[in-house]
Amino acid sequence: MVNLHLNDNQYPNEGINHIRRVSRAILVDESNQIFILKIYGNDIFGLRDYYETPGGGVDENESFEEAVIREIDEEVGVKCHIEMYLGEIVDYYNLIKRKNINHYFLCRVDQITKIHHKSFGDSLIQKIEKYSLEELIDKYEKMSDHGVSKLVKQRELPILLDLKYMKDNKLLQL
Repeated sequence: MVNLHLNDNQYPNEGINHIRRVSRAILVDESNQIFILKIYGNDIFGLRDYYETPGGGVDENESFEEAVIREIDEEVGVKCHIEMYLGEIVDYYNLIKRKNINHYFLCRVDQITKIHHKSFGDSLIQKIEKYSLEELIDKYEKMSDHGVSKLVKQRELPILLDLKYMKDNKLLQL
């Protein structure tokens, strides 16, 4: 299980003024392909052009587990179930003075439904793609090491590498 505390070395630290609780998923279909969001846009962080796991903020009175299932339904249009808890990664976005407490889950697709985006962040989703675990690790390793891309990469690559370790050591079928 991954448990990391990461710093933002991309943007100046002028203090943190809010904490965001986040649930994220490694979402796997019946062919063991992993759903991933292709993010593209331009905002306060500059050009965004990277991959990111589905997920988002935990609403008030909502558990991390409830949030990840809701977020997958909204962003990917999939009903799913949680198979395993993968860990916690705390990271910072200095530019917006935010500390993120990210909880990751391995989820399996139960049913394809309909995407119904609800947040500004959802508007940055250019498309949804699917890759094998190894292909996805390769995509992340090739992501930019600058700006918000680096922050996402340093947060998500350890989760994927831990899954590969579990798969290679037959601790997980993926």
